[in-house]
Amino acid sequence: MNDRLTRLLGIEHPIIQAPMVGVSTPRLAAAVSNAGALGSIGVGASTVEQARAMIQQTRELTDRPFSVNLFCHRPARADADVETRWLEHLAPLFGELGGTPPNALREIYRSFVEDDAMLRMLCDERPAVVSFHFGLPPQGFIEALKEAGVLLLCSVTHPEEARLAEAAGVDALVAQGYEAGGHRGVFEPERDAALGTFALLGLLANPCRIPLIAAGGIMDGRGIAAAMRLGASGAQLGTAFILCPESSANAAYRGAMKSARTADTRITSAISGRPARGLVNRLLTELDAPGRPRLPDYPIAYDAAKALLAAAGAAGNDDFAVQWAGQGAPLARELPAVELVRRLVQELTEAG
Repeated sequence: MNDRLTRLLGIEHPIIQAPMVGVSTPRLAAAVSNAGALGSIGVGASTVEQARAMIQQTRELTDRPFSVNLFCHRPARADADVETRWLEHLAPLFGELGGTPPNALREIYRSFVEDDAMLRMLCDERPAVVSFHFGLPPQGFIEALKEAGVLLLCSVTHPEEARLAEAAGVDALVAQGYEAGGHRGVFEPERDAALGTFALLGLLANPCRIPLIAAGGIMDGRGIAAAMRLGASGAQLGTAFILCPESSANAAYRGAMKSARTADTRITSAISGRPARGLVNRLLTELDAPGRPRLPDYPIAYDAAKALLAAAGAAGNDDFAVQWAGQGAPLARELPAVELVRRLVQELTEAG
């Protein structure tokens, strides 16, 4: 087995649990790390204080390495006219649910690329690993984290993104294919080449000198083994961990993940303002209906969707729920995180 990744990260198994904001928790990350893989928490939608608390909570549960994930999207540009038209588009759905649209939309969280306070906190806390999603932060941020002894990962979806990330000095690349659930780490969504996981690995295996971590559609040890045969040093799995009891997925999400609905996942930008893959429900189909107006920037559009979710929740309606999932969702298993990691390792060994 290629042990480049395990040696780099100080872990036993070449498996990373994806940092799914809204699903991953300190408890989940710690359980995965305690099982010898790399657990992850996502703090891209958190304030500095919330992010510090999550790091400290994870440390209370494990003394092993774990990853902290940041969003590096281009900062949103507010446009009152676009945002007003979008709220008008959603008004009938709010009316159906007995709710009221917000008067205006907000940028509900900042990009790490302009968050000096988040950088200072990370340099103080010094997590073992920091990973970037949606792009790269300023080079000065990268140098500061490296000087603090932090290992750096970056999600990439295209060879040009991989070239930029490797040149910036990150330690490993998460090669994320089109099969992935939630928001893929594409740098510029309007230029998305929609490459599948194995095609992307084939394009990156020779030119990249740093370890590759395959992501997207991988749900079991056989998939990890296949990715490693194509040049990956390990794999990152997200959808596979949603049904773990340590995740924060609610009952409706869990029920959907155990139903026939997992056979149909689609990509939409209408929920958050960036393309993301999830289970099909009314939130996806009605927000992305033909003739919809122009979307507000990410994550301003997400503010509208979250208000709609709140109205649906107050009405006891589960048809408007964010249920991100990848194309491998039918293969998800309801197991404690430690047991799932053990199964993955056993399957990887048998497939090797």
